[in-house]
Amino acid sequence: MMSTSAVSVAITYTIDTAHSHAQFKVRHMMIANVRGEFSTVTGTVQFDESNPSAAMVRVILDTSTVNTGDEQRDQHLKSSDFFDVARYPKITFESTAVTAAGPGSYVIAGDLTIRDATRPVVLRVQELTAEQKDPWGNLRRGANAKTKINRKDFGLEWNLALEAGGFLVGDEIDITLDVELIRQS
Repeated sequence: MMSTSAVSVAITYTIDTAHSHAQFKVRHMMIANVRGEFSTVTGTVQFDESNPSAAMVRVILDTSTVNTGDEQRDQHLKSSDFFDVARYPKITFESTAVTAAGPGSYVIAGDLTIRDATRPVVLRVQELTAEQKDPWGNLRRGANAKTKINRKDFGLEWNLALEAGGFLVGDEIDITLDVELIRQS
């Protein structure tokens, strides 16, 4: 007699661009923070709650959608001094390992590519909500993840020295992803 066991199946979700954001924060002149975002976030997540280590996450940011609320600064960020949008239209994150870190929280190791530099980073998912049915019958869930990078690791070297010491742009960048996921059939 054969025993049957529950087969776990990963569910595929797509990132809902209309309800997802990638924000960043960087020190300006060593005295204040400048915040910005990439307004076009796309990607997919394959996830099985009973086997989180089998999860796969792919996130793509459209660099041309960078917005800090200042058009001149945004144009500078799009230039070859920073994101070089003409040559590198995307920032990508591809997971390499996922581990559970408590109820609704996960640690996602992966490769982040900015410009032509790929470096390992760790996203800390602080909240993965339960699925909810939207008014159109789709199943959705949300997630919030954070990481911190050094921009120079990705070739974002441009800076100006300040007369009083220090630099115009800080090296450390805080990144927050707020995504809404739609379950695929």
